[in-house]
This record gives sequence, C-alpha cells and structure tokens, in this order.
Amino acid sequence: MAHAPDAARPDSSSPLWKVVGASLIGTTIEWYDYFLYGTAAALVFGKVFFPTSDPLTGTLLSFLTYAIGFAARPLGALVFGHFGDRLGRKRLLVLSLLLMGGATTLIGCLPTYHQIGAAAPLLLTGLRLVQGFALGGEWGGAVLLVSEHGDARRRGFWASWPQGGAPAGNLLAAGVLSVLTTVLSDAAFLSWGWRVPFLLSALLVVVGLWIRLAVDESPLFRQALAAAEARKTAERPPLVVVLRDHWRDVLVAMGARMAENISYYVMTTFVLAYAVGQVHLSKQTALNAVLIGSAVQFALIPVFGALSDRIGRRPVYLAGAIGVGIWAFVFFGLVDTRSFGALVAAVTVGLVLHSAMYAPQAAFFSELFATRTRYSGASIGAQFSSVAAGAPAPLIATALLKDYGSATPIAVYVALAAVVTVVAVLCARETRGTDLAEAVPVRETAGV
Repeated sequence: MAHAPDAARPDSSSPLWKVVGASLIGTTIEWYDYFLYGTAAALVFGKVFFPTSDPLTGTLLSFLTYAIGFAARPLGALVFGHFGDRLGRKRLLVLSLLLMGGATTLIGCLPTYHQIGAAAPLLLTGLRLVQGFALGGEWGGAVLLVSEHGDARRRGFWASWPQGGAPAGNLLAAGVLSVLTTVLSDAAFLSWGWRVPFLLSALLVVVGLWIRLAVDESPLFRQALAAAEARKTAERPPLVVVLRDHWRDVLVAMGARMAENISYYVMTTFVLAYAVGQVHLSKQTALNAVLIGSAVQFALIPVFGALSDRIGRRPVYLAGAIGVGIWAFVFFGLVDTRSFGALVAAVTVGLVLHSAMYAPQAAFFSELFATRTRYSGASIGAQFSSVAAGAPAPLIATALLKDYGSATPIAVYVALAAVVTVVAVLCARETRGTDLAEAVPVRETAGV
C-alpha cells in the first residue's frame, strides 16, 4: 500500500505535534468529565440520588443512569459524524467540548434527592444524556484530526495519542476524587465534596477550547471538500454511503469494540463498587489502584500504537482481546485477596491488555473509511457498539453479582465479549499502511 511522507502533509500549517497535543488535551478533558460520572456513580450517587434503596440496589440504580449516557452516544455519532464530514472536524470538536463541559459543571450544581426528591435523579439522567451525546461525537473527530494530519508509516503511533485521553481522563478523575476522600470526612465528601471535581470542569473546558481553537482543520478534509465542490455534483449523505458501501466495516468496528469496551468498564468502574462494597476495601485504596493502572496504561498506549505500525493492527488487537478474555478469570481472584498489591496488579495487567486493543483502534478504524465518510463511519462503528458493550457492562456485572453472589459469571461475561472481538478482527482486512488520501470511489459521490 502507498505510504505518505514522514512529516505532516505539506498543506497543513499546524505542526503534527501541536495537533496531537490539542487532540490529547481535549479528549483528556472530555474523558475526565465522562469518567468522573462513572467513578461518582460507583462511590457516591447511590447514596446522594437513590438513598431509599439498599446499598447494592442503590449502586445498581446509579449505574443505570451511568448506562443511559451510552444510549445518547450513537445519536451523537450520527449528528457529529454527518456534520463533521460536511463542515469539518475542528468545528464539531469545539462543540463537543462545550456540551460535555457544560453538562458536567451543571451536575456539580444539582440538588440532591433529599432536597427535591425524584426530580434530582431525573435531572442527573438528563445531564448524563448530554454527556453521552457529546462524547459520541468527540472520539471520531479527535482521532481523525490526528490521523489526517499525519503519515501512513507512523499513523498507529500518532493516532494512539488521543486514545491516551481515556486513561489520562480517568487518572485525573480518580486522582481528584482520591485527594478529596483523603482530606475530607465521609460526611463532608457526601455533603459537598463530591461536587468539587464536577465544578472544576468549567476551568478545564476553558483551557481545552483555547488549545483546540489554535489548530487547523484537517488538510485531507479540505482537499476532499475542494474536490467535491469542483465536481459540482450533489453528494449523498455520509450516513447513506456508510450503510450502503461500508456496512461490513461498521460491523467489524462494532465487534472489535466489544471486549475492549466491556473489559475497560468492568476493570475501572465496576471494580470500584466491587472492591468497596463486596471486598470491603476503602474508597481511597480502590481509587489508588485505578490511578496506578491508568498511569501505566497512559504510558503504554503509544507503545502499542507504534507496535501496530511495525507488525499490523490485527495482531496487536488480537493479542489484547485474547489476553483480556483469559485475565478476567484471574482479575477477581486477585481483588478478593483484599491485598492492595494484588488489586493494583489486577487492574494494571487488565489495562495493559486493554491498551493492546485500544491503542491501534484509532488508526484501524480511520483506515476503514474514505475521507468524506470517515467521521460518520468511524463514529458509528465505535459508538453504536457502546450501547451493547460499555453501557450495560457495570450494570450487568452488578446484576450478576447480586444474582449469583460470585464474580465468576462476570469473568465469563468478559470472556464471551473477547470471543466476539476475536471473530470480528479475524474477519477484518489488515489496514496498516493505508493512504488516507486515496480517491473516494465514484459511487460515493453519485448524484442524488
């Protein structure tokens, strides 16, 4: 396959490192907002917004509002994908950051169940839907902005950096909450302390906007847009083209995300509720384990991204999927020992295996689609799968624990997801080295 030059494309005025930095910082802030909700759902929201239920049921209801946010992600993928393919990546990334930051800040201002009754969880759910909608459009734009500025030879490495925003955001969210649980009493934390990290989002959004507004639009998108305008023919909506010409690639992306998504939320979100509620470890101990694991994952994501440039996207992805399916059975056994070292090992190894899937994912999905449908195709494939994968993962894990009183069914659940991912990746074509500037097939620009 054709390779582009090593440097950013010549018509890009923004240096590649600046584009990577803007995407990484922006995704870190958005994932901070999103993971903050998940962490608070595991530790706080059951008591603050569902205090009339028993502890495990309260956690279940709290995770239900957490899962609802995923339902809005496909809608965000459709809307942001359509306009991102028509108007450009940069504008939509700015909008997603504003929506996410605004919703997160408002969560920090919400009255509790004791103050306004059932309206409190309803408002919480509404803001969670806004978060999901924003994140549904964020991922595709962030990874494409980097992928389309860079070169084919090292695309896996450079495109993996925005993926680092997930562990960095989780690291930031868990770190802020860990500090607050350390310096505040349980009563103070439940009363007002949990609001502080949500309110901090307003400041982070200002920083993120300042950085994102400083980078240029994707040069490949500008080229494709100019070519479409020169043809002076009506283009079909990106969604129509994706579902007609790339439906196999969409299914591959959806299947590839099953093990990646489910394992991540079980090992970073559900584990908090499990370690505190079932194993009776302290909140700080559980949060510190996730902090350490997230720090290691952040460091390893570009390593796995670079490895996918050398040996291919599929081998690296398959290794991660198989590994996480096996590790799920070891994971809960280590957590059950009540040892902090064992808990850290369980989370860290799980996230290392997850990184082998998550790191090449950005380049892998970007290379499946043409420029004028890439935002829609990558976003739809990534976000529609989240409804069946990440959304119900903590909910299903909590329900399995409640019904069986054991974590073994949860490990089986993760292993089955790994089987789905292995099959999907085996059915995919190897995309390493794809030139993203290749001409769009004529059928994708046929007149309406």
